[in-house]
Amino acid sequence: MTATVSNDLDLLLLRHAATEWNREKRLQGRRDIPLSPQGRESLAGRAIPEPFNTWRWFTSPLQRARQTAALLGIEAPRLAPALGEMDWGEWEGERLPELRQRLGAAMARAEARGLDLQPPGGESPRAVQARVLAWLEKQSGQLGAVTHKGVIRALLSVALQWDMRRDCPVKPDWQQGIWLQRRGGNWRLRDYNIPLVGEERS
Repeated sequence: MTATVSNDLDLLLLRHAATEWNREKRLQGRRDIPLSPQGRESLAGRAIPEPFNTWRWFTSPLQRARQTAALLGIEAPRLAPALGEMDWGEWEGERLPELRQRLGAAMARAEARGLDLQPPGGESPRAVQARVLAWLEKQSGQLGAVTHKGVIRALLSVALQWDMRRDCPVKPDWQQGIWLQRRGGNWRLRDYNIPLVGEERS
């Protein structure tokens, strides 16, 4: 008799710390921008809390995620290209207020598409969701990931049945952890705003 292998998964998601583009509120996708001095400082004295520090850890290949993992004391995380940020295409480096002013009604229509918003030459949140879920199908057990806001939002949309046409049903603190679970192929939000060592819960 062949033993059945469980595909259940516990996933802790952490967003990278701040870059200069975050401070400037620019759309930041595949551009490989490092953490700012303020971003690095925000991680001083921080660490992954128990029991998550013993999980298998992965990181986006972009240096802002790799630097965050290193500053949190995560030893030798595996690189996972699927965890890379959404590709903003021609909108990379833009600010939303300026795009809205320049593109007017066309930008309003694009934003109203929610999961299917797709910048010219870029990626939609639905496409991000598909590539990350395809990678996660090969994973099971307990896994941590240092990644990006676009990736985390795409996974929250699955767990919360959220189409991104309205505000997220929960209000994540993007400096804290989000714990998702997959059971029997179904995703749910287990917990969010999980503080790092040295922080308080939001």
